[in-house]
Amino acid sequence: MLNKIGVIGGGFIGGVLVQEIAQRRLAREVGLTDPAPFVNPSDPEEKQAATAKQSVAKGKTLDIAEGLPTLRSDVKVYGSRDYSAIEGAELIINTAGVPRKAKPDGTFPTREELLSINLKVTNDVAEGIKQNCPDATIISIANPLDAIVYTINKRLNPPKNKLMGMAGVLDSGRYCYFVAEAANVSVENVNAMVLGGHGDTMVPVRSSCLIAGVPVSKFLDNETLQAIETRTRKAGGEVVGLLGFGSAFASPAWSALEMAEAIIYDKRKIMPVCAYLDGEYGVEGMFVGVPGIIGKNGVEKVIELDLTDEEQQAFAHSASVVRKTCDEVDEMLKNL
Repeated sequence: MLNKIGVIGGGFIGGVLVQEIAQRRLAREVGLTDPAPFVNPSDPEEKQAATAKQSVAKGKTLDIAEGLPTLRSDVKVYGSRDYSAIEGAELIINTAGVPRKAKPDGTFPTREELLSINLKVTNDVAEGIKQNCPDATIISIANPLDAIVYTINKRLNPPKNKLMGMAGVLDSGRYCYFVAEAANVSVENVNAMVLGGHGDTMVPVRSSCLIAGVPVSKFLDNETLQAIETRTRKAGGEVVGLLGFGSAFASPAWSALEMAEAIIYDKRKIMPVCAYLDGEYGVEGMFVGVPGIIGKNGVEKVIELDLTDEEQQAFAHSASVVRKTCDEVDEMLKNL
């Protein structure tokens, strides 16, 4: 158990995180920060005053706190509109970002517009961490994942083992679920890894996908596996398409908690993590999804898999796309 975990962003993912942290008793205190709702200066004064008194973070944490006696949990849970709630946190889980949603005119923001907006949010996040818990280990979930982790690193320059992105655990979990479903076996029997950037170029590593220790190709044919791998790359969009709003929230939160527990309990657990690469896999100076040993010191070691030629090419392509995004981030940060 840690003394304190801080959660940044009070959306659906943030709410699940705080609830689960309290229920699992992972820390003595949980602080949630979110500036919402925002006061609209064009609203009538009465509405502005009412909005100023509201707080998503305080509302969600009060709701959870009032349920803790039922769970017989003495974890202290509280929220704030500013970053004071994360003061002194040993572990930060960042979910802050603006989802891609329609503008009032019905059009959607471009990828560049969305990236620019979320880089501004991330600048604020980095400053909040710097002022309140500069030594915290950071797990970032916010999208675009690779760009956000890269930006936090640029702003804070923490030890490379103490900053990581959560994407691979989620993507691998989706891969495992689809394989188990197709093979009609328990999800407990399936082990798989998804590497690379968190997006359409992610790499489901078929050569490492096993069902009860047996290669997946013994259970499923090539056509089925190709369809599963395509579905894995598009899985986030599939959830959003069905919901009609927001994004997946339970699976990302549980995936981040899997990483958090590996750190809190010093499990030294091997899992895919968006980690800083310093030559591994031929990548230098970027955060890309790779297998890593996660323990009390964060990313304690990057593990280099023996990929097939096809997987190596796919990983190199994915890393090149991440590199392009990081170059865009560098240019955008000059004006922020």
